[in-house]
Amino acid sequence: MDQEIRPNSFAGQDAVIHGGHLLSLCRQALARYCGRAAIRLWNGEYLAGDEHSTTTILVRQPAVLPYLAAGSNLVSLGEAFLSGKIDVDGPIEAVFDLVDFIDKHGLQRGKRWQPLRFVLNLPAIGRSGALRFWHTIRPMHHNNRASIAYHYDLSNDFYRLWLDPEMIYSCAYFHDEAQSLAAAQQDKLDYICRKLRLRSGKRLLDIGCGWGALICHAAAQYGVQAHGITLSQEQHRYACQRIQQEGLANRVSVSLCDYRELPETISYDAIASVGMFEHIGITHFPAYFGKIRRLLAPGGLFLNHGISNDTGLLETPVSRFVNHYVFPDGELTRISEVAAAMESAGFEIIDVENLRQHYLLTCRHWVRRLEQAAAQVLEQVDERTFRLWRLYLAGAAYYFQEGRLRLYQALATSANRAALPTPLRRDDLCL
Repeated sequence: MDQEIRPNSFAGQDAVIHGGHLLSLCRQALARYCGRAAIRLWNGEYLAGDEHSTTTILVRQPAVLPYLAAGSNLVSLGEAFLSGKIDVDGPIEAVFDLVDFIDKHGLQRGKRWQPLRFVLNLPAIGRSGALRFWHTIRPMHHNNRASIAYHYDLSNDFYRLWLDPEMIYSCAYFHDEAQSLAAAQQDKLDYICRKLRLRSGKRLLDIGCGWGALICHAAAQYGVQAHGITLSQEQHRYACQRIQQEGLANRVSVSLCDYRELPETISYDAIASVGMFEHIGITHFPAYFGKIRRLLAPGGLFLNHGISNDTGLLETPVSRFVNHYVFPDGELTRISEVAAAMESAGFEIIDVENLRQHYLLTCRHWVRRLEQAAAQVLEQVDERTFRLWRLYLAGAAYYFQEGRLRLYQALATSANRAALPTPLRRDDLCL
């Protein structure tokens, strides 16, 4: 990517910017920045950092500069990256640290309107392209099937390039930072099975079973009868093939259906929901937890594994960007809201565990693997999609590190039982 940078649609603006007020505003915004990222302009000049920085943000067009100066601009910079007006050499996670710095320590609030005034004064060709970045991203309002297809049905070959060999698209469980992604994902599968106290003869339901890793592992290693459901046609096809290839057809099945469509004539000793909870929608919590409560056999265990946040249902530029480009209709809220909804549905919560640091490590593995497989990825998807996933996975890693995103496993059972279906201590969970 590190090539000569020329402003392709803003020819002639170079002198205007260097002679005007905008470049001065950018320097003011970045005056105290000493982080990991360098900012290099199309003409080779550095606004921050130098050639020794671990990450270099390559600004290819002058119209990007107002968003570097203004703060609160992650949507604008994200769209600039998707369209190729910005490139990033090196670990892309550092970009989020830079944006946070500008927002918190850049221009004084009273000066942040000035970069926008510069955009309004650009010639029409520049103004139309630049102002597009200032529009408000709004989430796509899809139903569940369309939303799942939008995200998960890119192609199995695309996901295979950067997920682990088991094709697990959820938080792994690490012994330490040196452990491989594949080993940590195996540990995660085993950890869930241990939390659910699975053993031969039990019936397991996996809601949002993905490519079938958990149901196959639970059947092969713990002897359960396992059933998974997914709304992704690509995942369903892959999981069905896997079940046949591993000789598990007598113990494992998978259906292409919504959780609300599950018949309540069958009950399950254990139910897991791993990495699909974010798609439910907060207004649907009563229906979701109520359905699971009715499907769970007396004395059964339910494990809900899902992303939470620190702000509740608060619309932010980041959430709008993710809803629009990555997860249509995805919603996050605090773990306290999740726990309250579970209790209202008739669950007694046994255990809640925060695996935020594990998801940080998982996302860093994913983004490295995606970048390392860039040539093969670009055979499966276009460059804009590759850029989007690189940005999305790196951003997730950054916000898990910051604590704005959390990952919780909540273990629960039917309320008002005389005895819990778990041991007095958790010694049996040690791997």
